[in-house]
Amino acid sequence: MRAARLHEYTDDMEAGLSIDEVDAPAVTDSDDVIVEVEGAGWCQTDNHIIEGMWEPYVPQPLPMTLGHENAGTVVAVGDEVQLVSEGDKVVCHPVQTCGTCRPCRQGETMYCENDAFNGLTTDGGFADQLHTSERSVVPLPDGIDPADIAPHADAGITAYHAAKKAVRELDPGDAAVVVGVGGLGHIGLQCLDAMSAADIVAVDIKASARDLASDLGAHYTIDPTSEDVADEIEGITDGVGAAQVLDFVGADETTALAPEVVAAGGDHHIIGYGGHIHEPAQALVNGEFAYQGNIVGRYAELQELVALVERGAVELETTRYDLEAINDVAVKLEHREIDGRAVITP
Repeated sequence: MRAARLHEYTDDMEAGLSIDEVDAPAVTDSDDVIVEVEGAGWCQTDNHIIEGMWEPYVPQPLPMTLGHENAGTVVAVGDEVQLVSEGDKVVCHPVQTCGTCRPCRQGETMYCENDAFNGLTTDGGFADQLHTSERSVVPLPDGIDPADIAPHADAGITAYHAAKKAVRELDPGDAAVVVGVGGLGHIGLQCLDAMSAADIVAVDIKASARDLASDLGAHYTIDPTSEDVADEIEGITDGVGAAQVLDFVGADETTALAPEVVAAGGDHHIIGYGGHIHEPAQALVNGEFAYQGNIVGRYAELQELVALVERGAVELETTRYDLEAINDVAVKLEHREIDGRAVITP
């Protein structure tokens, strides 16, 4: 079968991955599920993996097939699989977990001590077929196209995971700021709108992204290239500040906003990454705000997000590309030329 493989780390996105012929995955364990991939979302994390940014944090045996946002049709299952059968449409949580370690038993599947992460530590879905497990697949309701929902496997549940935490701290009339209305941010914005009565403020340098934010429920938009973000939020909130900030950029410039824009006792959620936090400890003490890290959501949160999608509360803006265009997509994303999510359709 065809697979888009990373052979060595590089900053050259034009030649990051190669299309190779490899053996198709086979059922080897009783809980295995083999999925014919119909959609695999391209994520900024894929660019970071190609650059080698993740190598210090997780084992990455190269060559490796990338792609961690996957959905498609089940084509084979292990002897003990009961949740799905051949022909079922599924979306695949990117992490395959053991189910028996302490974090798994506590429901914290992202902290599994024996996990395998498709496209990060083991072969992913930029290929004709994907090897995963019964614990990692969520059956799709009738009428949902796997290619349309594939990015929810990571982008969706990561955004939902952060929004869900933020919503717990939001009261009607509070302000919630979404920094970066891109592939993840436009999902997080919709989750905030669906689950809270907060006033949503969207910050993005692109006019098209701000327009999309308004269409999706943002009450205010800010252009940081021509407006002072802190001054604008101060005016919107009558000087109180934002109760919750969801930072889908994670650059030095955006993390530095926290002391000026987060309300006392609020949170600045870091979802995008690549930058640093360089704020004085006294700023955190004075405002008693917190930086909150976020990783991919739990398996149960993927189920919850699929429920929101089914009722039409969350929609994806997607553009589809053939597998052969894989490096073109990486370049486009590097240059911020993609609104919403890019989906590879093997």
